[in-house]
Amino acid sequence: MAEWTQWTTWFYGWAMERLPLLLDLSIRLGFILLLAWGLRLAARRAINLVYAALKSRTDCTEDVKRIDTLVRVARYAASVVVFVIACGLVLSVLGVSVAPLLATAGVAGIAIGFGAQSLVKDLFAGFFVLLENQIRVGDVVSIAGHDGAVEEVTLRYVRLRDYEGNVHFVPNGEITTVTSRSREFAHAVLDVGVHYRERVDDIFEVMKEVATGLREDEQLGPKILGDLDIAGVQSWDDSTVTLRARLKVVALAQWEVKREFMRRLKAEFDARGHEIPYPQITLSFARETEKALIDQMSGRLAPRKLSSA
Repeated sequence: MAEWTQWTTWFYGWAMERLPLLLDLSIRLGFILLLAWGLRLAARRAINLVYAALKSRTDCTEDVKRIDTLVRVARYAASVVVFVIACGLVLSVLGVSVAPLLATAGVAGIAIGFGAQSLVKDLFAGFFVLLENQIRVGDVVSIAGHDGAVEEVTLRYVRLRDYEGNVHFVPNGEITTVTSRSREFAHAVLDVGVHYRERVDDIFEVMKEVATGLREDEQLGPKILGDLDIAGVQSWDDSTVTLRARLKVVALAQWEVKREFMRRLKAEFDARGHEIPYPQITLSFARETEKALIDQMSGRLAPRKLSSA
């Protein structure tokens, strides 16, 4: 009984000595945790307000998807920053020196950075691709030597599907130039080859008539945004005079409109008797050689004299 009383007295004295310290430590830790929770809540609230403001300004589904991706990244980044700061303050309150941990984390961060620099490059590049709205799902683009329709855009990569159905995963760090063929409008560029004997002005009139008929088409007409713009003679080739024109169309309709225009133009050429060029070679001889060939051919074609009986 005496031992129990002595032990109780010792524990009571020890607790009374350290109770103020424990209370002070608990209050500090509680305040830090409460502050961290409040900062995280305030950050999420601010991000949600920005998200609502941006979403109210657009009706495009792809823009909404891009904004959702950026909001998720912002929320994650804010949570990580608040967590790291709170952990540092908690360790300081507990008496743990943060300097060695920071030094170790710095060395480890450098090592990880060298090992995963391509990943970090992809993430940063992907963030700016989304932020600047360079690529959207559904666009037809050319990036890193690959052409195709964009099926997915993430912070890590862009997924493309080309005309043959092949899927390409392009890391964002490899994207240096983005060529989009589906923004606002496009031009169906028409290169028409005609024979040298044809009158260029007549061919231009035929092209205008075909373009007019194409604009009156029920399916393709709404996709054409303007009259035929004739640039003129593009080049003189070996057997062809190439004429160039273009039609302004809605995005992604340039290939469909071009194919139908060329089909109708071929039918008009056949109906009107315009000659479609084909490879030809014209031989030119020197005057002496030409005269000798003419004399030789004349000798072969002259009637032979009948021999006397």
